[in-house]
Amino acid sequence: MTGTHRERLPEWAQEASLGIFIHWGAYAVPAWAEPEHIAGEPEPEGGWFKHSSYAEWYANTIRIEGSLAAAHHAEVYGSAPYEDFLDQWRAEAYDPAAWARAFRSLGADYVVPVTKHHDGVTLWDAPGTGGFNTVDRGPKRDLLSPLAEAVRAEGMRFGVYYSGGLDWSITDAPPIVEVEDIWRHRPNDAEYAAYATAHVRDLIDRYRPSVLWNDIEWPEAGKEDGSLEALIAYYRGEVPDGIVNDRWGADVWDYRTSEYSMGADHETGTGWEHNRGLGSSFGYNRVEDEQHTLSPRELAKHYVDVVSRGGRLLLNVGPDASGRLPDVQLRTLNGVAPWMTEVKAYTADRQVLAEGAVAADDGNWCRAWTSAGRTVVVADRPGAVRVEAAGEVVRIALPE
Repeated sequence: MTGTHRERLPEWAQEASLGIFIHWGAYAVPAWAEPEHIAGEPEPEGGWFKHSSYAEWYANTIRIEGSLAAAHHAEVYGSAPYEDFLDQWRAEAYDPAAWARAFRSLGADYVVPVTKHHDGVTLWDAPGTGGFNTVDRGPKRDLLSPLAEAVRAEGMRFGVYYSGGLDWSITDAPPIVEVEDIWRHRPNDAEYAAYATAHVRDLIDRYRPSVLWNDIEWPEAGKEDGSLEALIAYYRGEVPDGIVNDRWGADVWDYRTSEYSMGADHETGTGWEHNRGLGSSFGYNRVEDEQHTLSPRELAKHYVDVVSRGGRLLLNVGPDASGRLPDVQLRTLNGVAPWMTEVKAYTADRQVLAEGAVAADDGNWCRAWTSAGRTVVVADRPGAVRVEAAGEVVRIALPE
């Protein structure tokens, strides 16, 4: 297929510096994973998938013989199938307006919820799901529409994540135990390509998302028959200022992404996006506590590091099964919100500084960029940072 990506991001995406990712699904019911292993860092003995820190991968991890997740599942749930969690998911405390207010208080520019993860459960009544969705089962409602409305009411953009590459609800493949298994076992046939295409087109028609965020590539049949290219063209026609991420396995993307320690080579130039959770998981993991979760200061450093290098941070939250944001996550979000609001005012029209434009002594953590002609310095001791550039200098101390 020929390339269909745009050369320059629309203005809103160039100005944006913070997005909120939301991983919420049936996996929030068991809400369990080993929290010690960060994706992309040296693998633990037995491999990362066996010891996955991603709670949203629970349906896969419990199928790996000898995994701690499998032992946990057997102890707590016996032989119950993963699908049972969909019916146990109630979302009784779901308050999308409260979520949107919390995200806006951080200075978020856009919000991207998962609409279907690898387990195949859709958070709206997607076509062809045969009831495997949150309208017919579990919460018994479309979870996306009220969130889209609440997000836009707070002045933020609304996007959608969709797992086009994996769907464990329609495949009878063995568990993924190594990276190569993803490519061996993902569905690539024309029937699944049509199924996924119908879903994404329905998302476009219903929600007009400003971000189209696919994961784990796209079925090969859809690349070969031209339907993926047609889908992206349809999206661009319906949402002219929408943007497309780079995880399609085809040249249809507008910007590059990285995740935790993976994809660092994509963090070049401007407009790239780094995504990660507050802890080591995207989906809610009840095992994670403060020692596994970014502190307000650590989150502040992550944010300004990404901003100073020309990127956007897509920060994930993982609500629990009721729809509440866990206390361990709220402590960080609420703790950093006032500081983020101050810094956010200096991220418009930002540019990466030339190497050597600022200098800080050892032990004085520092990042800097320019915004509307001003040099913005964020550091432990911003007053001690030497700035070579002429003009106004804004100095902001990191939170304690």
